[in-house]
Amino acid sequence: MITLCYAAKGGSGTTVVACSRAIGSLGPVLLVDLDGDVPAMLGLAEPDRPGAVDWLASKAPSAHLDDLLVAVTPNCSLLPTGRTDVAPTSTLAPDASPARWDALIDWLGEWSVDSGGSVVVDAGTHRLPSAFVERCPQRWLVTRACYLSLRRAGRLPVAPTGVVLVDEPGHPLGPRDIERSLCAPIVATVDWDIRVTRSVDAGLLLGGRLPRSLHRALARIAT
Repeated sequence: MITLCYAAKGGSGTTVVACSRAIGSLGPVLLVDLDGDVPAMLGLAEPDRPGAVDWLASKAPSAHLDDLLVAVTPNCSLLPTGRTDVAPTSTLAPDASPARWDALIDWLGEWSVDSGGSVVVDAGTHRLPSAFVERCPQRWLVTRACYLSLRRAGRLPVAPTGVVLVDEPGHPLGPRDIERSLCAPIVATVDWDIRVTRSVDAGLLLGGRLPRSLHRALARIAT
């Protein structure tokens, strides 16, 4: 199973959700970093090898992707971004042909089948090719109950299959408003928690225990 985590507006929490979903998995999982923040969030050294963006821009065969993986935990491997000069909200790997994106999603599907595990892709706010997005069986839009975020999300070319709502005090919009706006169900509600913020700021999300509320919310949709 491939799960794509993405957002329409920066600061929504896609990397927290993607990393927490990956490192909390009991089975094999591949965490694909297409946003560039995963190593910093997990307190890892920046990978000293090329990554997904470099591969997309090359003519290397899909088998070379195996050589780019970095071990995170006994269960979790990371496919890093590679290039670090890709600005948020930009088109990722603009020079990559549709065939390269097709080859990447094919390889991710094969990895999932061969390992019997799951793939979690953190896309942040980058604009990915619609054909790639559509081939991700689970597309989780991570959002706060913010009018501007929902307005931008409604303009995205591919609809989410589910919404991960980061619930924080002060927003008047309720779950039904969000589901009607996005025409997608809320699959998980994650309470805003200062402990998550502290873990992220300290690069300790990997080493520390996930807050129970975050673990419970994501465990219910871990399939």
